[in-house]
Amino acid sequence: MTDNFSALGVASDLVATLKERGIHSPSPIQLITIPDALAGRDVCGKAKTGSGKTLAFGIPMVERLSNAGSSKNGSGQVRSSNSSSGSTRGLILVPARELALQVAKELRPLAERRKLRLAPLYGGEPIEAQVSKIQAGLDIIVATPGRLIDLIDRKALFVSELKFVVVDEADRMADMGFLPQVEWILRHVESRHQTLLFSATLDAAVDALVHRYQTKPVRHEVQSRQVTVDEMQHRFVAVHQMDKLKVAATIIAASNRTLVFCATRYGCDRLSRDLKSLGVRAEPIHGDLRQNIRERSLARFMLGKIQALVATDVAARGLHIDDVDVVVHYDPAPDYKTYLHRSGRTARAGETGMAVTLSLWNQELEVKRLQRRLALDMPIVEMFSNDERLVALDRWDPVAQPV
Repeated sequence: MTDNFSALGVASDLVATLKERGIHSPSPIQLITIPDALAGRDVCGKAKTGSGKTLAFGIPMVERLSNAGSSKNGSGQVRSSNSSSGSTRGLILVPARELALQVAKELRPLAERRKLRLAPLYGGEPIEAQVSKIQAGLDIIVATPGRLIDLIDRKALFVSELKFVVVDEADRMADMGFLPQVEWILRHVESRHQTLLFSATLDAAVDALVHRYQTKPVRHEVQSRQVTVDEMQHRFVAVHQMDKLKVAATIIAASNRTLVFCATRYGCDRLSRDLKSLGVRAEPIHGDLRQNIRERSLARFMLGKIQALVATDVAARGLHIDDVDVVVHYDPAPDYKTYLHRSGRTARAGETGMAVTLSLWNQELEVKRLQRRLALDMPIVEMFSNDERLVALDRWDPVAQPV
């Protein structure tokens, strides 16, 4: 086992770029996938978010595109040969806008070192500005499926000549219903190309993608520590409609950083406004908001300037936030996978977090079904907003002291 990128075959200039950013040793997923990807093989990688997979596919993409499609100028620098015809040579498909921005930010220093032009393309921003970037020439694009299809339909972008394709977070693509769009895009890639696919799980839908669009892929898996039900504390609180808002406000006020989940975008906006009326610093984050507003809210949340971020499940999928001490299911999770995904935000880096589900009288049956699926045998305890247990949820045992 090696502890440096050079031994994996990464070129010295890219190693230097990584070192400038304080990255000296490859993560496990990078260690096992980079050599195969650099060799031109299709790779299927199973790894969780936060495992370092962006560099696992980004380093080989930059290396192979700059070597195969670029020339060197008099100073020895690599110069892109990509034209402004609307064709691009490298594509990274991601499920959410936030992830597109994060991936682009992570890979931009490497791309710039090789004089490759890279940009994220996603919905919610003026498409005309993105068309202008494409016309100016892009070597690598990081795109969400919907916006990419819009650009292809407009004939502003052509994927037929792609040389390197990455499908990132394929399981989330499946969960969000994006796989038909992903397949539509992949069917339009006519050239011989290398395909890398990364996913936290390889269920039937994702595995079908592997079989259809990868050629003899090398499979690699990093055994990641799964966040389990046992690693979190759970509270199920029966609330009354007229008091539900105040219950949430009480929990948030007693916490450091709270992530609140609502079922709809409208619900996020309304809850944020109502929490502010009670003096709670809260902001929404969902797909109807402009990207700059979403980014500002996320930054304020991470800096501690707001107490609560109120999100939809889709908007939260691309977010990587540490130090969330409480997750509030303001609207109960529709299934156990969603519950674990939401609640797992509080159990990062080995920390134990608190997940609180608020249940109205007519939601009790669905919450009990959820508990059975999670193997959580605990009562749904009725509480009002003046209940002292709400400000010290971690010091109250719902099984030993249900009332």
